Amino acid sequence: MSKNLTALVEAAIFAALAMTLSFVPDFASWFTPSFGAIPLVVFALRRGLKYGLLAGLLWGLMHFLLGKVYYLAFSQVLIEYIVAFVSMGLAGTFANSFQSALRLNQTKKALSLGVLASLLAVGVRYFWHFVAGVIFWGSYAPKGMSPILYSISVNGIAGLATLSLVLVALFLMMSPQARNFFLAKKA
Repeated sequence: MSKNLTALVEAAIFAALAMTLSFVPDFASWFTPSFGAIPLVVFALRRGLKYGLLAGLLWGLMHFLLGKVYYLAFSQVLIEYIVAFVSMGLAGTFANSFQSALRLNQTKKALSLGVLASLLAVGVRYFWHFVAGVIFWGSYAPKGMSPILYSISVNGIAGLATLSLVLVALFLMMSPQARNFFLAKKA
């Protein structure tokens, strides 16, 4: 199988895994972390920006296929299910540096790069959810609360919870046995 085809198959598998994790029951309504972010960041650090963005797009599109879209307006759906989910692939921006540090056994540097990758991906994703929250979901704010404060609180808590999960997974994968997973041959 060609390297490109292998990477495409992996993108589909990781997007499907992310979607599967999206079905973990919400335990705190909108404040629930996104468990699917874990495989997306891991995949983007493994395969890079191009395939990370693709996996994010596939994950977003799967929400439509599986009826997990909350629709208010076309632009809201575009922001929250396409742009936001594609943003998770931005972790791939750090893939080359991250993998280089791993190959040189610079675990602390690799971990720092992984943290930056996670911050970028989760931060940009939840920025878009924040924007949609202000524009489209602000009317759901408690009486007297501004849409901006409402969106910051809802998306900020969910974003921080998601980032925490991703970072815990990343730390666990830094063991010598698990970190070799990140060193896929480039497609």
